[in-house]
Amino acid sequence: MLLSISLLSNSSASFATVAFTVPKVHSVFRHSIKFKVHAFLNKPLDSNSKPASNQPSVLIDSLRVLEWDKLCDSVASFAGTSLGKKAIKEQLGYLNQTFEDSLGLLEETNAAVEMNKYGAMVDFNGIDIELVKTAIQIARRGFPVSGTEAMNVVALLQFVEMLQSNVKAAIKQDAEWYQRFMPLTEMIMELAISRSLVRFIQQLVDEDGSVKDSASSALKQSRDQVRLLERKLYQLMESIIRNGMEEASSMEVSEIDGRWCIRSGFNQRTSFEGLLLSSASGTGSVVEPLSAVPLNDALQQAKASVSKAEADVLLKITQKMQEEIDYIESIFSVMVRLDVINARARYSLAFGGACPDLFLQQQTDSFVDTDASLKAKTSVTLHPKRSKWTVYLPKAYHPLLLQKHQQALQKAMKDIKNANAEIRRRKQQGETILREETNANLQSLEAKVAKLKEEPPVPVDIYVAHNTRVLVITGPNTGGKTICLKTVALAALMAKSGLYVLASEPVKIPWFDFVFADIGDEQSLSQSLSTFSGHLKQISKIRSHSTDMSLVLLDEVGAGTNPLEGAALGMSLLESFAESGSLLTIATTHHGELKTLKYSNHAFENACMEFDEMKLKPTYRILWGIPGRSNAINIAERLGMPDVIVHKARELYGAASAEINEVILDMERFKQNFHEQVRESQHLLKLTKGLHHKLLTARKKVKEHNINQRSRKVQEISEAAAVARSSIQRRARQYRAISSQLSQKILESNGHTSTVKSEAKKEKSETSEATPAVCSASTSRLPVSETRKLPNVGDSVHVPSLNKQALVLKVDASREELLVQAGNMKLKLKLTDVLT
Repeated sequence: MLLSISLLSNSSASFATVAFTVPKVHSVFRHSIKFKVHAFLNKPLDSNSKPASNQPSVLIDSLRVLEWDKLCDSVASFAGTSLGKKAIKEQLGYLNQTFEDSLGLLEETNAAVEMNKYGAMVDFNGIDIELVKTAIQIARRGFPVSGTEAMNVVALLQFVEMLQSNVKAAIKQDAEWYQRFMPLTEMIMELAISRSLVRFIQQLVDEDGSVKDSASSALKQSRDQVRLLERKLYQLMESIIRNGMEEASSMEVSEIDGRWCIRSGFNQRTSFEGLLLSSASGTGSVVEPLSAVPLNDALQQAKASVSKAEADVLLKITQKMQEEIDYIESIFSVMVRLDVINARARYSLAFGGACPDLFLQQQTDSFVDTDASLKAKTSVTLHPKRSKWTVYLPKAYHPLLLQKHQQALQKAMKDIKNANAEIRRRKQQGETILREETNANLQSLEAKVAKLKEEPPVPVDIYVAHNTRVLVITGPNTGGKTICLKTVALAALMAKSGLYVLASEPVKIPWFDFVFADIGDEQSLSQSLSTFSGHLKQISKIRSHSTDMSLVLLDEVGAGTNPLEGAALGMSLLESFAESGSLLTIATTHHGELKTLKYSNHAFENACMEFDEMKLKPTYRILWGIPGRSNAINIAERLGMPDVIVHKARELYGAASAEINEVILDMERFKQNFHEQVRESQHLLKLTKGLHHKLLTARKKVKEHNINQRSRKVQEISEAAAVARSSIQRRARQYRAISSQLSQKILESNGHTSTVKSEAKKEKSETSEATPAVCSASTSRLPVSETRKLPNVGDSVHVPSLNKQALVLKVDASREELLVQAGNMKLKLKLTDVLT
């Protein structure tokens, strides 16, 4: 990241400018946006562009009637620093961005929105950015910074370190956040934090900005001297006051310009000698005792030593900052820029905006394939129904009306909260409360809140097809035509400036180089122009400055003069704009002749504001493709105008016109039914999508439940098997121990019997032999071929060690081993261990 910063001073006014250029990487292009932060933000960012004051007056007038400045103030209120508030106003007031600049701004806003949603963004309110700016200026000049300024520099560095830590934590959790936070990821992570500078300042300065005693030995010694002298002076003053007991009641210790003295009452004589420092009629006198003069002089010298020692410490901080001044300036500049970006993001989130799909339409009505749609959610491919529209603004809100409604709702809810708090307070203090009056007040406030919630601003749907160059909107007065114009204009300006468009669904809007508007019926009294003349002059300026990439908004075109001439002039103007005047022109009118342009020129489209004749109120909804009809006579009839006058008016209006109105009425009814069915279909589609989502979620949960159940069963079986295996092994050890004991007992028993018999037989006959059955346990084990034959599988054998019969399950002749089952036990034994 390349950053260049310049801090300039001005003798006539305190002025500082911080400019930096940050290279930005985009999928199709690389560009740099120059950004400035200064104390008086009334110049554009680009030094080559004309200042705002030199912009065409028609553009300034257009922004004024659109109330763009109020929207800028609203966005600026979301900035956390004073410089951020000024910078966001300048950035929004700078409307000379290129298409690439606008895409870059939206990309930044989108990244900040993601960071806010994740919780990685840090609050900017904890830093006094003005003090940081002052510290940088002073350090540049080599003068000592103040302790408070130094601690705000520390706060700035700690802020960035915390921001970097949050971004790292998000990336560690999921590497995808790195791209979702771009380009802010690189902007934040490339900042160099001097932890040594932070530790150095913290070692010397307390959190309140005062220099620590431990900062230097000279400072500690001087402060100790000051405390000692102040203690001596206090004791001296107390002694002087005690010595004059009769005067003590009207004498007190005081300090004038750092010198300790005694203040006495009016016309009171003192019993000590001293220097009169001040005396006024009716206020008494201030006297410095002569005995205190040497101590006061020494105190002044000690305080001067303290100031010098503090200045030396602060100068060390300045020198340390000068080593890192370029990094500090870079961090300062990037922080202000982040505050600006975050303000755009917070505004967009606060009012539920949608990231616009901004595109560039060429003169040939072809589109620049830039891949500039931010994320997949704004891609046209995901919204095929939008591919045929130049402007696609579903359920778009006028930002200022939405803000006004939210503020009114918040105020009403706060009033309820305050009323309840007041009731609790009065109850705690035991005050008498009139229940009926209190309930009535609360009910009134709650009804106000309910009404505001039930009557939010009505969004408008703006759909302008590719081949449409002029849109003509008709409708009754106060029907919402002007609001519709302003909503489109503000949406275009917001998208161009990097703000989300306040709409309930994803939007698509072209990039406009300028937005011109002729709205309202203000007369130019300074130029002695009538309403009609003022409009003509404004429209003439718009016509001369507009290009084939401009948006033009004309309110009540052709009004204010003879209807026939006004209609003819309006038709000519709109045809001129359709041919070569602007990319898109939206006009409102009452002239019926302008409605017919659609049927002779495919570049025109009609729309009208819906009017509820039963309630005699506008619905503020737009009916597309239908020319508006006159409602004046019908309204007059419903308002109770005499039938004679109404019938006469209809006769004068003409049968042909009445028939046209009937046809238009049928078309309106058809459109209304169509829109109702579309809304119902959209509602059902929304419900279907919701149910489908719930079904997928339930299916996922069922799968997860089955997997969990299977895992749990496998775990239970494994645990049971382990327990069984352990039990079997334990019992096997027990059986082996029992078998060993039995075998030992049998061997001992058989050995004793054999000895007795052999002795008896020796007495009878030395050649007699013991039978195999008697001496089998004591004789040597012979080979199987010499002693016995192998049993077969299924034979029953006797196991002497267990004294049980066992069933032969398997025979291994090569090893002379048998696998037998005795009861519930399976044993592997040698052939010599069993009797067949």
